[in-house]
Amino acid sequence: MTTTRQTPVQDAVELHGVRKVHGAGDRSVTALDGVSIGFPRGTFTAIMGPSGSGKSTLLQCAAGLEQPTDGRIVLAGSDIGQMNEKERTKLRRDHIGFVFQAFNLVESLTAAQNVELPSRFAGRRVDREQVAKALAAVGLAERAGHRPSELSGGQQQRVALARALVTRPDVLFADEPTGALDTVTSKEVLQMMRMLVDQEGQTTLMVTHDPVAAAMADVVVFLKDGRIADRVPLSRDANGGNAAAIAAHMAGLEA
Repeated sequence: MTTTRQTPVQDAVELHGVRKVHGAGDRSVTALDGVSIGFPRGTFTAIMGPSGSGKSTLLQCAAGLEQPTDGRIVLAGSDIGQMNEKERTKLRRDHIGFVFQAFNLVESLTAAQNVELPSRFAGRRVDREQVAKALAAVGLAERAGHRPSELSGGQQQRVALARALVTRPDVLFADEPTGALDTVTSKEVLQMMRMLVDQEGQTTLMVTHDPVAAAMADVVVFLKDGRIADRVPLSRDANGGNAAAIAAHMAGLEA
């Protein structure tokens, strides 16, 4: 087994000079171009940028789903580049939660059974008390026995959120988590994610194109052409000013 180098953990995730190039020669495309950034524990970061700016690639590299062409990524105190694929898989299983635009629930299983899946896939004993706590944390304690077809879109996404959180991950990665939801339901899910950061200290990285969603974060990282164009801390704002400012910033990047 490869020995992984442990580093003092200041940030939940660190990227150091990360480049990601797809293809080769004249057909190569640089998705990330020397990105260096840290994501502090217990914070909520939104990642935004024009189409093709490298948002999803950054998320996938940070989560160990893709290997960078160059650079170094430290996740939960471990250097991903020093791990073999088996070790990276274990790191993702034990330390990372994922939420995507598609809910990816198994239709034949109840909400509780869907939340149990990470433990079952890992070959671990299912901790039903922890499953119940995860569903309670997202406001679905009374819906544990319901199948996806009996739940609204927002409730299904909250089941997906509970499934991601049941292992108590160091980092929750969310890729357009509200993209398939209507405005009201989207707000409910985002408020739930915000609450998990505030009350549970859940480190969260979210890729989004929606300024309203991004306004729920502590900071917005803007990408353009595979590079960090800006990093904007947000103040708590109940009047929509953050969303308007984020939209204006995005318009400037796309101009």
